[in-house]
Amino acid sequence: MQSRVLCLGGGAGGPAARRVRLLLRQVLGGGAAAARSGRLEVRALHSSGGTVTIGDVSFKLKTPKNPELVPQNYMSDYLAQSVVHHLRWIMQKDLLGQDVFLIGPPGPLRRSIAMQYLELTKREVEYIALSRDTTETDLKQRREIRDGSAFYLDQCAVRAATEGRILVLEGLEKAERNVLPVLNNLLENREMQLEDGRFLMSAERYDKLLQDHTKSELDSWKIVRVSEDFRVIALGLPVPKYSGNPLDPPLRSRFQARDVYHLPFKDHLQLLYSIGSNISTERISQLLSFATTLCSQESSTLGLPDFPLDSLSAAVQILDSFPMMSVQHVIERLYPYNVFLGKEGRTAVKDALKRFELQDSESHLLPRRIAKVEIVNGNKPFKADVTVQIGEKEVTFQVPAGTRLLKKHPRSDTFIRTSSHNQLLAEMMQSHMVKDMCLIGGKGCGKTVIAKEFADILGYSIEPIMLYQDMTARDLLQQRYTLPNGDTAWRPSPLVTAALEGKLVILDGIHRINPGTLAVLQRLIHDRELTLYDGTRLLREDRYQNLKEELQISDEKLQERSIFPIHPSFRIVVLAEPPVIGSSTQQWLGPEFLTLFLFHNVRSLSKSEEMEVIKEMIPNVPSVAVERLLSLTHKLRETNDATAQSLASSLSTRQLLRICRRLSQHPDESLYYAVNKACLSRFLPNLARSALHKNLQDSRIETNQDDMKKLEEKDYTCEINNGILKIGSVTMPIYNSTEKMKVPDVLFYENAQHMMVMEDMLKDFLLGEHLLLVGNQGVGKNKIVDRFLHLLNRPREYLQLHRDTTVQSLTLQPSVKDGLIIYEDSPLVKAVKFGHILVIDEADKAPTNVTCVLKTLVESGEMVLSDGRRIVASHANVEGRENVIVIHPDFRMIVLANRPGFPFLGNDFFGTLGDIFSCHAVDNPKPQSELAMLRQYGPDVPEPILQKLVAAFGELRSLADQGIINYPYSTREVVNIVKHLQKFPTEGLANVVRNVFDFDSYNNEMREILISTLHKYGIPIGAKPTNVQLAKELPLPDHKFMGYWKVDQPGNARQKLLCPTETQKIDVKGPVHLNIQGFPLERHEARSLSFTEELAFWTLPLGEVNLVCDVTVTKEEEAENILYVTTCNPVSLYFMNVSSKSGYFVDLYDLFPRTVGNVWQPFVTVAPLGNPLKGQVVLHEEESNVVLLLDTNNGALRRLLLLPDAQESPKRTSWWSSKEEMSNYKMCREFSHKNWLVFYKEAGNRLIVLDVLEGQTHTISLPINLKSVFLVAEDRWLLVENETNQKFLLTKRAHMEAEDSEVCQLYALTEEPADMGFGLTTASELCVPHAVSSDQLSSENLSAAVGQKISSPNRIFSDEHNYATIVIGFPDLLSPSEVYSWKRNSSLSRKRASPSDPFYYGARRKTAAAKQTNCVTLLASNQIVRILPPGDVPLKDIYPKDVTPPQAAGYLEVTDLNSKKIKYIAIPRSQSLSPYTSWLSKISDADALLAPLGKVGLVSVDMGGGVRLWETGLESLQRSLQDWRNMIGQEDGRPVQITIQRDSGLDVSSPKHGKVDPDNMPHVGGNTWAGGTGGRDTAGLGGKGGPYRLDAGHRVYQISQAEKDAVPEEVKRAAREMGEKAFKQRLKEIQMSEYDAATYERFSGAVRRQVQSLRIILDNLQAKGKERQWLRHQAVGELDDAKIIDGLTGEKAIYKRRGELEPQPGSPQQKPKRLRLVVDVSGSMYRFNGVDGRLERSMEAVCMVMEAFENYEHKFKYDIVGHSGDGFDIALVGSDKVPKNNKQRLEILKIMHAHAQFCMSGDHTLEGTEHAIREIAKEEADEYFVIVLSDANLERYGIPPSRFAQVLTTNAQVNAFAIFIGSLGDQADRLQRTLPAGRSFIAMDTKEIPQILQQIFTSTMLSSA
Repeated sequence: MQSRVLCLGGGAGGPAARRVRLLLRQVLGGGAAAARSGRLEVRALHSSGGTVTIGDVSFKLKTPKNPELVPQNYMSDYLAQSVVHHLRWIMQKDLLGQDVFLIGPPGPLRRSIAMQYLELTKREVEYIALSRDTTETDLKQRREIRDGSAFYLDQCAVRAATEGRILVLEGLEKAERNVLPVLNNLLENREMQLEDGRFLMSAERYDKLLQDHTKSELDSWKIVRVSEDFRVIALGLPVPKYSGNPLDPPLRSRFQARDVYHLPFKDHLQLLYSIGSNISTERISQLLSFATTLCSQESSTLGLPDFPLDSLSAAVQILDSFPMMSVQHVIERLYPYNVFLGKEGRTAVKDALKRFELQDSESHLLPRRIAKVEIVNGNKPFKADVTVQIGEKEVTFQVPAGTRLLKKHPRSDTFIRTSSHNQLLAEMMQSHMVKDMCLIGGKGCGKTVIAKEFADILGYSIEPIMLYQDMTARDLLQQRYTLPNGDTAWRPSPLVTAALEGKLVILDGIHRINPGTLAVLQRLIHDRELTLYDGTRLLREDRYQNLKEELQISDEKLQERSIFPIHPSFRIVVLAEPPVIGSSTQQWLGPEFLTLFLFHNVRSLSKSEEMEVIKEMIPNVPSVAVERLLSLTHKLRETNDATAQSLASSLSTRQLLRICRRLSQHPDESLYYAVNKACLSRFLPNLARSALHKNLQDSRIETNQDDMKKLEEKDYTCEINNGILKIGSVTMPIYNSTEKMKVPDVLFYENAQHMMVMEDMLKDFLLGEHLLLVGNQGVGKNKIVDRFLHLLNRPREYLQLHRDTTVQSLTLQPSVKDGLIIYEDSPLVKAVKFGHILVIDEADKAPTNVTCVLKTLVESGEMVLSDGRRIVASHANVEGRENVIVIHPDFRMIVLANRPGFPFLGNDFFGTLGDIFSCHAVDNPKPQSELAMLRQYGPDVPEPILQKLVAAFGELRSLADQGIINYPYSTREVVNIVKHLQKFPTEGLANVVRNVFDFDSYNNEMREILISTLHKYGIPIGAKPTNVQLAKELPLPDHKFMGYWKVDQPGNARQKLLCPTETQKIDVKGPVHLNIQGFPLERHEARSLSFTEELAFWTLPLGEVNLVCDVTVTKEEEAENILYVTTCNPVSLYFMNVSSKSGYFVDLYDLFPRTVGNVWQPFVTVAPLGNPLKGQVVLHEEESNVVLLLDTNNGALRRLLLLPDAQESPKRTSWWSSKEEMSNYKMCREFSHKNWLVFYKEAGNRLIVLDVLEGQTHTISLPINLKSVFLVAEDRWLLVENETNQKFLLTKRAHMEAEDSEVCQLYALTEEPADMGFGLTTASELCVPHAVSSDQLSSENLSAAVGQKISSPNRIFSDEHNYATIVIGFPDLLSPSEVYSWKRNSSLSRKRASPSDPFYYGARRKTAAAKQTNCVTLLASNQIVRILPPGDVPLKDIYPKDVTPPQAAGYLEVTDLNSKKIKYIAIPRSQSLSPYTSWLSKISDADALLAPLGKVGLVSVDMGGGVRLWETGLESLQRSLQDWRNMIGQEDGRPVQITIQRDSGLDVSSPKHGKVDPDNMPHVGGNTWAGGTGGRDTAGLGGKGGPYRLDAGHRVYQISQAEKDAVPEEVKRAAREMGEKAFKQRLKEIQMSEYDAATYERFSGAVRRQVQSLRIILDNLQAKGKERQWLRHQAVGELDDAKIIDGLTGEKAIYKRRGELEPQPGSPQQKPKRLRLVVDVSGSMYRFNGVDGRLERSMEAVCMVMEAFENYEHKFKYDIVGHSGDGFDIALVGSDKVPKNNKQRLEILKIMHAHAQFCMSGDHTLEGTEHAIREIAKEEADEYFVIVLSDANLERYGIPPSRFAQVLTTNAQVNAFAIFIGSLGDQADRLQRTLPAGRSFIAMDTKEIPQILQQIFTSTMLSSA
């Protein structure tokens, strides 16, 4: 009986071990001492049975029945004392027959102790790793089908119980709650009922029964004996500390527990010394001390995960080969603290490193690169010698190598080695020597490429495995399938085959997979052992060899027993994205995971390296572009701002390469566009977009207008010539497809915008990219793609994803046929096989964890299907594997998704997978494109209607982009409206648009916005056809014959005068270039609810003191008339197209000279020129006679000097001198469109004709002094003499030639009254016309006016005594002209001076007439229109007695000579009126100016800048009214009848009168009675087939539509009273007075809309958070495809159903988001409130926050603090005391107001912000927001903006935003430039504050909610 003592260090070689042994021997003093000192020994006494003794406990060995199931090679020669103690304890429990539970921190130690014990006692093991997918069938019995019948196979627990093995259960905390109780009875009483009817019974009871019964009897009762050797060893983690399910109390009570903590310090040190003989002992002990520190209790309270102590031996091994290497670096590989710890954690670790002197010093080196790799020849297969350069030295070491040949040529075409990659590969080599590794790095930074390169260097074949979230343990190891005969079998997964064949497995995306599922790999990674579901065992190579020698059996025999060796070179490389620090989801990088791998952080490349990579990969890319692109990318990557980070993630190296590839092909494309496309900036939240924009500008990537113009003017057409498709400028040959029926064919109307997208797609398609199209709903994504494929003639496969899409349904659809399982290829697989285009629609609806399987397919071209086939990229990868599908070279994917975020709330497909596709944002077409498209859909729909629709929807879309409305209205909706109008042209537009907008009819806020927008564009939704509100017509007095105008015959020399002319060149100065600024026009169509003469209105952005002084419109007869408005304080010119959306203005403030001393009141008139000088205008200032020529196209301004002597400076006169008013110069512009103008000076005697084209002036000298000049024709002018008002006619040649100084003739006109005795004819009677037409009335109009048929030249004019005067025969005929007038009852008043005192208000009142007469002749509609002040209007005739006339700027007096009527139309008062009333009165009598627009239109501009377009002509009004009614739709009162046309026997019998009813009762229908209503054949009303209509006096009962719609008045009243009563009741409850309620309403009402939309968004967030998940392994529900075979075999839990997912064990609680609003309540807020209402706006903002977050306190905790001169922390609302009702909210607003009123001056913005950020971060929350409201008065208190910027970003966890309230000057602008992008906002108009708050909430809270 030989006894062997396993003492410490049996035969460990090496000096270190010997040293240790000597030490110990001295300490312990031999064996006797050993027993005394309590050291335990393990004695194994071998005999037939033999015993094992540990210390004083002995165990008798039995010979195992299946020796191959006994663990091998777990015992090492050296066992630590602590381990021996554990083994002794287990043996005690084993002898007692108790089950044990080894509990302790993660790591392989507990398992190895259990296995060592089993090896010692020679017990067979049944091992199962529990995961969340374990079900009771995995423990008890599983059904399999053999030969068509199902039978049960025992699983591990039953096998162990019956065979007397030991059941090792690992990971109890991973199993789902109610799985393990199936073992309860087995553990307690060793009893268990099995599914197949057998019953397991404990050995004692069974043996008792055997005494009375025979074994065959017990067998027939199906009783099975449980072996007395059966034991359970459970291994688990302590749950509250680590994550997992806590132990079930009944289960816990059945185990005996033993805490297996890490090895004690001394033992561990011993172990590490023995490994690392080359390293100084001191460094090893420092390393261990550091690790132990991080495992202590204190560090876990800091939130640091445990240090993986078990991996230390691997680290020491690396250091043993590289003693010169930095220890800190090795520690980072074990414990990558930079990746998963926050700032505090990192500092803690760094302090510990410092403490133990492990920090890097200069002497510690890092590996630089791999110098060479060679295969080791000889007896060691699959090894390679690798030489790594570290510092200056080279170190060679051995590593496992792959089964293929090594890669000889180091340079490959796809992998560019940069220095950091070289270093990384060298480090990976070191790790590869000892352990599996994990690469952590962001998206697209090259992890996969590096792993592949690494495999190539070592000659590995790789096996990429893409992990996804709902992957189960079965998917990782083995899957079931059916054999051809219907038997069920298990197919090993790629991971297992790789382990057997020695490949390098790449597990991609380990961060996605559930940690519980990963548990099944722990044993494979730590021990290289694995037990599969069908009982197969994989062993480590050395254990397998050991087993073979010991049992002396062949490989085949072992394989029959299903035992296989794992190939020695098998290795795993895991790829993962870094954990999000501080996020609420569970961190995947937990303590358990840390023990599995060595970690390498793949950093994204540095700028220079990235440059190198791009230049190498794409040699011909323009380098300037790359330089800018990279500076932008690295700027974004380096900031710690979350928004910038998210942008940087969409500019990964992969995306940059894509951009550069595209630029190298299309060098003319703008980089700006490429970056925006890559980031999908069109759909970014506003904050991110502005941040991107700012960074683009900083990197000098900008877009210029020319590029945009070029893009828009490019020819976007597509054509197919000789099999070549050309879209825009890109060409591609057409595909020859065999499958014609799969090529989509779609109705598609081409338009520029969609063609641009398609050209873009084609560019990327040619580069071989897969495409992703993102856009709102209904913008034509599907249409574009179908059209694109149609043009390319490519067959398409179509997949639509949805919430329930699974990875299986994406790839294969399993089904059962005759008991066999068959897989149907999904469209994805078909497309891959046959090279079709796969269109994936609604990609954002499927969970991202499902869609991510597309990544491996796109990237590495590899994908494993669930039936065992695999897709590979090229034929090279096939290598004789069967079941391989090679990707067809023509295969492409086009993915469609809605944009991320609200209101789609899909999954963020772009965020997770965006960078593997080339992204295209598809937007609604631009207005021009959309119009073109709609014209094709509705060729008969009137153009104005299409334009209205396009404009209104454009506005709604921009509202949706700003977040004011939630639903993005799209082209699809407009197209549907147009289709309807095309088919049913009589239905009104107003009705048809309701088909789209009725969805919103119950949301009041939304409805108001919609209706106002539609009304703005003149879509009369909600109008009734009866709402016609035209002005009241008054009769015009009859016309009288007034007499003649005679041209006195030449007999009298005085009457015919010759006027000499002289011609001069103009002197031109300039040009000066002025800045033309654009401004948006809010144009509103006026005929929205009712029909009036007003067409449209908008407002010019005038200053408050500005005055409009002249209005004119271009004369050309065309659609586009341009309106010019000049203002005179300051002088500026506004001009705009009357139908466009934007206007322009030029500031001329500095150009007109001032007259010193005199009160200067400039007055500028404007004359637009015609072709070829279109777009140029002449400006004339009347006092100084300055003439300027401005080109409005480019801003060039020239000054024209007409007369050299006209510029003499006026005599200097003091303003109080009594000098007469200076006379003014005038400009006559009637023929300015012919490019000539006439200037004269009032009371002067010269006319200056300016010919702009020739550049000359002709001066005509006259013998009279002029008062006014009317150009009644090009060659005949009417002059009025000053003082006498005598009229003259000047004739001249139409075109003045330069050569002959021509003589003009002047004729005097005498006015002869019809009847000499009638009235006086003195000169005082002669009046000056206000306006004279420069053309004649048509003969119809003339005849209609004077009431007799007549055709003759004529002119029409108007003056103060007459409504209108017609002069017939003037000016062409020199014979006497007849004059007809329509006289006024009272002449128009002169402006009365205010109180009679001339020095009223200290200044002399001017009594002169106003400069603008505002009188217009409209010849086409035979009207004269003028603006009158309200005093000249007969208001009592227009308005009824009880109606007070509206406040009006003036009235349009329309004299219509056709209908002989006068109308007065009120011009609404302007919003603001200049305070300079006397100046105003000099410009015009009424507060508005008038100009004709086209032939029949008018435009009026009031003094506040309000522009209104009018339509007064009768004919055009009638036409418009008809169109307007058509838009509303004919709802005539007739009831709608339903008529069914039956072609049956009951057709119309011959029509007859019908019986006459003697009682004359009403009859409806029945084919009998005469005089019925409805019915058939008889005479009556309505109905069909009757001979005539007969009304027997019955009412055909119809109510008009208006009556139907009206609610009876008493109902309305009752409802109103009810509302008021409830309101008062509510006020009483909260003790609020009505005055208070009104005050509160003032604030609350202002932000109601924003509150509403915020609440909608919050609701949706609630809902999204509550979305249900699939629960697996259910006994009821829908069949789970993954378990279809289990269903065949008859298992129960094969269903899945949706339910609330229980949060994963250990995942952190959902904490609320935390918001703090810091408002400025300082004195300046109160002081400037009068200027811009800033305090009130702040109060509104506070009110909005309080109302919006009401009842969401569990999700958002908010509080509000104020800061002012008094202090920086004035509490307004505490987070625990939020106001519950309006009264409490009003209290808070009142406190704010009072505080601002009475506080000290001073500013604490900085302190307040800092304090808020500091305080808020102390609380527990999911996310932190601090929003600071302040006026930008920082500079006044000497606070530098940079300091403020610093404060805003002090804490990366807190999102801090600043909103500056409109400041004085440009303070806020300057401030914003210095603050980080996206963090600061300026609310110039304080109304924007609530809007900005809403933006902040939506873009940040949504991103993470």
